[in-house]
Order: sequence, then structure tokens, then C-alpha cells
Amino acid sequence: MKIISWNVNGIRASVKKGLIDIIQDFDADIFCIQETKAQDDQVQEALIDLAGYSIYSNSAVKKGYSGVAILSKEKPIQVTTDIQIEEHDQEGRVIAAEYADFFLINVYVPNSGAGLKRLEYRSTWDQAFANYLSKLEQIKPIIVTGDFNVAHQSIDLKNDKSNYNKTSGYTQTEIDGLNTILDVGLFDTFRTRYPEEVKYSFWSARFNARANNAGWRIDYFLASKSLSNKVVDATIHNEIFGSDHCPIGLHLK
Repeated sequence: MKIISWNVNGIRASVKKGLIDIIQDFDADIFCIQETKAQDDQVQEALIDLAGYSIYSNSAVKKGYSGVAILSKEKPIQVTTDIQIEEHDQEGRVIAAEYADFFLINVYVPNSGAGLKRLEYRSTWDQAFANYLSKLEQIKPIIVTGDFNVAHQSIDLKNDKSNYNKTSGYTQTEIDGLNTILDVGLFDTFRTRYPEEVKYSFWSARFNARANNAGWRIDYFLASKSLSNKVVDATIHNEIFGSDHCPIGLHLK
């Protein structure tokens, strides 16, 4: 089984940049999308030319903001949205699909924002999301993918010292939040497989960051430890353009 995940930074803009061809070229069993920036009907319309997938999405109350989607060749047992906490369920950030052997949760974690103005909210969100994952993990193994908006370790961003506790995405509060999520019983599939590899999944639109590979690894596939023997590979496809993020992949046997 192959699962791909990508923050496309606007699904309608991304379709104009070749998203449908990219999805078809990957030929993944499941393709997860973050930051659709579209309502549910607009997601369906944007992907109208995509054959072979059932499309499920969760959009924000605010139009043109946030949003996640799961495209699946096999119809899931069920699909649910949000974490059932009203404070956290306005922005279309979580969608989960249940399959025979696992739950797949696609997430777009809140950004702490310029000046870290949402850092406190982000901290409460991380704890609530971890509690939600813990309940699912008690039922069957889970795979969690998406844009987590945090670099976990110094190896996961180009300029670690100048960003630490100053820049959204690399504060100790956010790192601790990801640790809380991992403590549910999950492991970082890419870093476990490639402990020393420097590879990024996001580049700022400023300062020629992508050309200079001054990036961040903030997109992850986390999985229950009970699935560790099922993981064949974890990949980062930084050869794929069309967004400020690149796709990431998980291959299971």
C-alpha cells in the first residue's frame, strides 16, 4: 500500500499547476491533501477530472481557508471529521478514514502565526488532538499524516539556532506539542528510517529558500509502533513542485 500526503496551498490553484496529473502519476492507494482553501463542493469540483478515487473533505467555516481531504481508491469503512471539540472544529483541520487494519488521520495543524500570536491556542490544540488520537489508537492502529507546522529536531530545519523560540514552527512549546502527540504511542516513520538524512518538505516563498534548500521538515507520517514492521519506506518528494510544500509518502506491506 502506498499513501501520499501533500499540503497543496490551495487545491484550485494546484489543479492549474498539474495536481491531477501528479496524483495519477503517484498512483497511490490513498492521497491526503492539506490546505485545500476550498469548501467541500469546491473540492469535488476542482477534482472532477480525477478518476478512480472517492473524495472526502472537511472545510473550514471561513471560506478560502485551511481544509483537508482524503482521496481513496478503496472506500473506507467510515469517514469522520473533526475532533468533536467546538473550539477546535471551526477550521476544517482533521479528517479520518477507517480501514480494516488502521485508522488514517489527515491533519493540518494550526500555525502559531506571525509574532507567535496563536502559540497558546496551538498548545491547547496539540493536547486536544493527542487525546483524540489516543482514543482511536485504543481501537486499532493509527497512521497520522499531514502538515504539523513544527520542525521536531535541529536536523529538521536549515537554520535551527536563529529560529529556536523566535519563529513559528520551532518553539519549545510546539516541539513539546509534537512530543505529546508521539507519546500516544507513535513513531516518526521518516526519521526512524533515516535518522541522519537532511531533507525538507517546506520552503518559505521568500529569500529564494527553495532554490537554496533553506527548508523545514514539518510534514510527517506518524504511525502506531505496532505498525513498525509493516513500514517498507518513508519518502519525501522534493523533486515535485506546485506548492511551498512537497509531497511525502509512506509505503506499507
